Amino acid sequence: MAAGETQLYAKVFNKVKCRSTPSLLDPLLGMGFPAHTALKALAATGRKTAEEASNWLHCHCNDPSLDDPIPQEYALFLCPTGPLLDKLQDFWRESRRQCAKNRAHEVFPHITLCDFFTCEDQKVECLYEALKRAGDRTLGVFPSAVPLVLHSSISYLGFFVDDSPADIIREFAVMFATEASILADCSVKPCTKQLHLTLAHKFYPHHQRTLEQLARAINPGHRCQWTAALYSRDMRFVHYQTLRVLFQYKPQNVDELTLSPGDYIFVDPTQQEEASEGWVIGISQRTGCRGFLPENYTERASECDTWVRHRTYTFSVAPDMSSRKDGEAGSRRNGEPNPPSSSRSLSSLQSLQATIVRRSVLVVRHGERVDQIFGKSWLQQCTTPDGKYYRPDLNFPRSLPKRSRGIKDFENDPPLSSCGIFQSRMAGEALLDSGIRITSVFSSPALRCVQTAKHILGEFKLEKKVKIRVEPGIFEWTKWEAGKTTPTLMTLEEMKEADFNISLDYRPAFPLASLLPAEGYDDYVHRCAVSMEQIVNTCPQDAGVILVVGHGSALDTCTRPLLGLPPRDCADFAQLVRKIPSLGMCFCEENKEEGKWELVNPPVKTLTHGSNSAFNWRNWIQGN
Repeated sequence: MAAGETQLYAKVFNKVKCRSTPSLLDPLLGMGFPAHTALKALAATGRKTAEEASNWLHCHCNDPSLDDPIPQEYALFLCPTGPLLDKLQDFWRESRRQCAKNRAHEVFPHITLCDFFTCEDQKVECLYEALKRAGDRTLGVFPSAVPLVLHSSISYLGFFVDDSPADIIREFAVMFATEASILADCSVKPCTKQLHLTLAHKFYPHHQRTLEQLARAINPGHRCQWTAALYSRDMRFVHYQTLRVLFQYKPQNVDELTLSPGDYIFVDPTQQEEASEGWVIGISQRTGCRGFLPENYTERASECDTWVRHRTYTFSVAPDMSSRKDGEAGSRRNGEPNPPSSSRSLSSLQSLQATIVRRSVLVVRHGERVDQIFGKSWLQQCTTPDGKYYRPDLNFPRSLPKRSRGIKDFENDPPLSSCGIFQSRMAGEALLDSGIRITSVFSSPALRCVQTAKHILGEFKLEKKVKIRVEPGIFEWTKWEAGKTTPTLMTLEEMKEADFNISLDYRPAFPLASLLPAEGYDDYVHRCAVSMEQIVNTCPQDAGVILVVGHGSALDTCTRPLLGLPPRDCADFAQLVRKIPSLGMCFCEENKEEGKWELVNPPVKTLTHGSNSAFNWRNWIQGN
């Protein structure tokens, strides 16, 4: 950018500054950054320090959108702090544990005062002045207590703000919108309808009763100091999924992203045609660059995790809390609302966790199968000319069980790899540590599933006490199986001889001979639904976990019937299943009071790890 243009930006910036404060722009201009990118960096980092903005610019040096005139979006929220926030955060955690994630978990506890609006980068500081002016005018009349009334419907649960305090808060929002319009030339829409603090939104209807019980443990009269907070977000990624990076990743190709733990990646689910299985295309928030990344190096993050908090205005109303700082300092306080106390009263946690131990169903996908690593020709790689098995790689199992028709029957009924055995044992160990009690075990007749069940039970020291009931009804969708006939699976007698503790008394819902090749999708989901009904009815009514070990598809087709949900669309089903990792889990609990099953968080986390390619030392020596 030319020097004249830089001076013009500086003049415009000085013209719209609303208070005579030291400019954060000057140090950045002194470093040689163009004014328009320096202003963008300041807006993207919350105008905290020139150093943060400078670091942002260095990280975004290869960002193709760096020069694009795209402003941030801003919103104003009223956020609780103190003991009330502690209770709300307890609810956030416990509702997610018992009822899975819903839309409310995407954002911190808040009351929306102004919906998201745009503001030019060089006018952002005027928004801070607008917040201060509106806060100063409202401070003297801000309610000493904000009355919150619990409201519940089939898809919403939250507190409504009633009576005259709501009018005062709405007037504050209108004042801010008016000041922002005058000072920053922004079009701001204040919230003039029912003010509310959302607890849960767009949840499964059968979770409503549990969520209401948890919400009643929150006393809305708890002491609270309310803070108006101005946040911003990148408007380009509003409808994207947000991923949080868990592990370091160094690109192997030029079109891959560098990943560092704690990075955030924006992913558009509709633009993944170019990505192969296990990979996604995303844009790094840290660098602005686009590229491929391994999906199992990440986890889903909340929508607000990438928002930037700019300024706050705190209304001090509690007599035993410290008074608000003077005007300028109070309006420029940074960081999250006052962090909750690390201490939690035992009665508080007990009141939230006071749910009856219920009968549960844990559906688990099998561990890593050997053909998943070595391909369809895996059997040829480990078979001698005279038809005997040998171990060509450490990830092949030590041995294979005996089969009446010989080793060839393993081709379409592969065993676990060595890593798959390790995965199964690690999952069993974690389940043992979680404190659950396994009372019954059911497995698909596929060898890899029976092996997974055995190794999980082994960690509980139950492999000799609890018999595995083989249920062909939860076998994989036969349309996905290779060949025109169903795979030749091991008989119960063969499994017994191979030292699997198999129940010979169990009568399955679908005998092995009833499995038909290339069955239709409707036939498959019906088969799983009927099988799950029998599995649940076969087990005793006392509390405990029914372990069901099946295939990736089972996490959907074996849980939806329990939850009373219709089958998923076939195309969506196929896309969903391909993303389920080894030892992926779904956990359902029975709510006897309502006669329903509820989907809750599994008792353990998933197992994530990277790949480890084959190594030939001879080729490596010759190549070097």
